[in-house]
Amino acid sequence: MKRYLFFICLLISVQNVFSQEPADALRYSWITSGGSARQQAIGGAMTSLGGDISATFVNPAGLGFYRTGDIVITPGYNFLNNKSTYLSRTETDKKNNMSFGATGVVLGTGMDNRKKDGSGVAISFAFNRTASFGNNLLYRGLNNQSSYSQKFLEEIQNNNDKDANSVATNYPNGTSLAFNTYWIDTIAGGSSGNYQFKTRAPIATGLIQENAIAEKGGINEFAIGAAINRKSKYFFGATLGIPVISYDRNSTYTEADATSNINNNFDFASITENLHTTGVGLNLKLGFIYKPQEYIRLGLAVHTPTFYMLTDKYGTSVTTNTESYKNQLEQSASDITGTNDAGFKYQLMSPYRIMASASYVLREIEDVTRQKGFITADIEFVNYKASSFSVDPDGDQSQSTKDYFKQLNKTIDNIYKPAFNFKVGGELKFTTIMARLGAAYYGNPYQDLGHGEKGSRFQLSGGLGYRNKGVFVDLTYVHTMGKDVHFAYRLQNNPFYGAQIKSTNGNVLLTVGFKI
Repeated sequence: MKRYLFFICLLISVQNVFSQEPADALRYSWITSGGSARQQAIGGAMTSLGGDISATFVNPAGLGFYRTGDIVITPGYNFLNNKSTYLSRTETDKKNNMSFGATGVVLGTGMDNRKKDGSGVAISFAFNRTASFGNNLLYRGLNNQSSYSQKFLEEIQNNNDKDANSVATNYPNGTSLAFNTYWIDTIAGGSSGNYQFKTRAPIATGLIQENAIAEKGGINEFAIGAAINRKSKYFFGATLGIPVISYDRNSTYTEADATSNINNNFDFASITENLHTTGVGLNLKLGFIYKPQEYIRLGLAVHTPTFYMLTDKYGTSVTTNTESYKNQLEQSASDITGTNDAGFKYQLMSPYRIMASASYVLREIEDVTRQKGFITADIEFVNYKASSFSVDPDGDQSQSTKDYFKQLNKTIDNIYKPAFNFKVGGELKFTTIMARLGAAYYGNPYQDLGHGEKGSRFQLSGGLGYRNKGVFVDLTYVHTMGKDVHFAYRLQNNPFYGAQIKSTNGNVLLTVGFKI
């Protein structure tokens, strides 16, 4: 475990050169189901059910149940609340934002064009927000065991750097800024090229630490799906997906002297970081549905890893007030590098997914208007440790970059693990009105390294639907309860603590569609 922790701390310490970290891989893969209001109302379970535009993003074989066409639009609204506990103190924050579910058009083979045995084809052109990053997080507490500044000291030690001039210029996204503003300083008695370094933060008497993070953006996927229906018994489908990532994070970490002492040469220090990530990806979804009996459907789907080409732009600034020692000083990375924001291109491969499902349709007959409802359940396997970063062919090809990504991928293997997700739902139909309920559980992606690494998400959902004369309207509410952990910093040789996060998220979706 200590070896894994060393790798994590080493990676975090070299963020002065690279902005990629293991948490990025998890952010783009630990996502809940997104789709139409109907799909969301039944817990996101769509692997064996079909007959909904959301099948494009889950199991495209489900498009084969279409006998006509649909035009669909799904707006939504999210209400997110976070409760963060750090060193026995609890803080709350919230974030509300608009969203979109599955939207697009599905074209199925009309009855007049189908074969006598019911065989046909269908194609979809759809858009879906597969992940939403909108989030505000705040935590604070009193710490007399460690300081964020020790992260800078460990970076210097790991590089065996004893040159003050090197420390002042070679780590422009953190350590150099902390040194130049006197958050860290040289130890008296050193000589040129042979300095030791210390923190000016008064750890023993306590530091009031605070971390405030604001995130926005999401993953919007554009997809083309197609399905073949053979004898209304075998359904095969495939989807080509093009996800587009936009992610912004602004964070400010501050630690302040917990005492009223004005003569200890430290009042406060803060580091502000901003990150903007953009990019595009490519993936393939393959699916199969089998109907051994009219009322039973069995489904299997495989999602290939998504291959992303991403670009990061990031900037950092540090402000330190050392009272009468050097007063208040501020420096940003651009003061050292001469550029406003550093940029870096790289590639990311997300985990693959495998889904299996079964559905039982009440009164399954050719005339869907006479069906009385269904129950359905999915199980999904996601190997989070299969995520991997690599250098961009047109980007930095230096050996140090390649070595960093190699170590980054080893760290991902060591701190994440495979997990299972479970989804279940059902619908009862009353002529033109439908009532739906669902639930979903998303398993823990973290290895236990002894610092409270644990996360999960549980969803409860319900909704109503209306179908009549070629028009359908679905309204759904999804309530998500999540647990996660966040670390402002990690240290190799000193204690550090994570904030335990409990989140609740309400999501209202409205799907409006028209038969064509």
